[in-house]
Amino acid sequence: MRSPAIQNDFSYYRRTISRNRINNKNLDMEKEVNNEMANRMSLFYAEATPMLKTLSNATTNFVTENKTLPLENTTDCLSTMASVCKVMLETPDYTSRFSREDTLLFCMRVMVGVIILYDHVHPNGAFTKSSKIDMKGCIKVLKDQPADTVEGLLNALKFTTKHLNDESTPKNIRSMLQ
Repeated sequence: MRSPAIQNDFSYYRRTISRNRINNKNLDMEKEVNNEMANRMSLFYAEATPMLKTLSNATTNFVTENKTLPLENTTDCLSTMASVCKVMLETPDYTSRFSREDTLLFCMRVMVGVIILYDHVHPNGAFTKSSKIDMKGCIKVLKDQPADTVEGLLNALKFTTKHLNDESTPKNIRSMLQ
């Protein structure tokens, strides 16, 4: 999301392969990525957050294909995961048990990821007052962390959620993410 380097590198690779084909330099053809796979890879990397987009699509497809499972099962699971992460991050007794700084960052990433998934799966999204996720609390927990650590996570909430700019989103939550 913050660095387009892989997409640029892959574009360079594709141009080089194309140039080699034109010049009849067939170097290591078996190691070359075929056109169909290269096109798929380009579309994958074109997304701002490709893995999150893939997870979101997979979760949405799971919910729509399994109509016998109530939607609440999936959304309850996602909201519970967000709540657990929030409590772990806001409780000093829990955070003091983390032996590595990476664990704290991992909890923040999981919390933001499940919020985004919830927002994509739930018809009303994660930002409504009726949402089972305490969005105000989650955003506050993120904002209490060092700014350079959470900038990408706050941007993910701003730019990869579906319902942030809906009329049903309370103004105070929208302003917290501005």
